[in-house]
This record gives sequence, structure tokens and C-alpha cells, in this order.
Amino acid sequence: MLAGELYLADDPELQADLFLAEKRTEAFNSSTIDDLEARHAALAELVGELGEGSVIRPPLRVDYGYQISVGPRTFVNCGAVMLDVAPIRIGADVQIGPNVQLLTPTHPVDPELRRAKWEAGEPITIGDNVWLGGGVIVCPGVTIGENTVVGAGSVVVKDLPANVVAVGNPARVVREIGAS
Repeated sequence: MLAGELYLADDPELQADLFLAEKRTEAFNSSTIDDLEARHAALAELVGELGEGSVIRPPLRVDYGYQISVGPRTFVNCGAVMLDVAPIRIGADVQIGPNVQLLTPTHPVDPELRRAKWEAGEPITIGDNVWLGGGVIVCPGVTIGENTVVGAGSVVVKDLPANVVAVGNPARVVREIGAS
């Protein structure tokens, strides 16, 4: 799984990790605004790395949690889905809108391999100071460069460079940031 090679999704060790992540996700998602300290503690237990001053609003869905790294001062709005069968690295000062999906799992095209429950994953990297609008979907293996803005509802299927605005399905660069 970590090497990006095929693995069996119903491996007993992975199932145990999924179960633990589900319990931790439930604790985080059921936390209340009245006890932000408990909410932060539940989140810190769920994800692999949580930068200082970062906020993720529930509900959140993950596969394992421990492969998610969130940089300092990052904000993730409610309804995020971060399927981390491969690492998800989110930089510093990132803004993520509601209902954004970061999807690292891939599946074989061959129907027999899919039927046998083989999967793989490719990491996602979100650079510093990126803004992902509401409902953005980031597909496996994508890197988004620093300062880039991705418009609401866009589907990012390939890498985006730094300092651009990208929109659409599939997302395409419509302009550079700082250019007239």
C-alpha cells in the first residue's frame, strides 16, 4: 500500500487499521463546539500530523488517518473526504472549502483483479497557501503547486503548477496569479 503497489483491500491488518480510524473519526465527528480542546485532541489522534493552528471542521471521513499530514494554519471546512491509502500532504496556510475530496485510491482496469479486491494508491500533495474551492475533487497522484487556486466543483486529474487559477472538469489553468 505505502509503495503504491497493488494490495488486497481486505487484508486483516488493514481492516484493523480501518476499524481504528473509524472509531477515531467517530470521536472527532461527534465532538462539539463547546469543547474545542477535546475536538482538537481527537483530530490529533486521528491524523498523522497536525500543524499548529490548523482547524478541520467535522464531519471528516478518512480511510486510515495516519497517512494525512496537515501543515500549520491550514483550514479544512466541513464534509472533507480524505481517502489516505497513500500519503496526503497538505501544506501550510491552505484553505479547503466544504465537501472537498482528496482521493488517493486507484483500482485496476482489469475486472478480475478488481473482483479479487486488489487496489493501489498514489499520493496527493497540496502546496503551501493553496485554496481549494467547495466541492473540489483531487484525484490520485496529483500535486498542486503553492499559491494555486482551484475553483469550486473542479476535478483535478493532473498536476497543477504554482501560482495559477484552475477551474473545470477536468481542471485547466485559466490564468496565472499576478499576471494581468
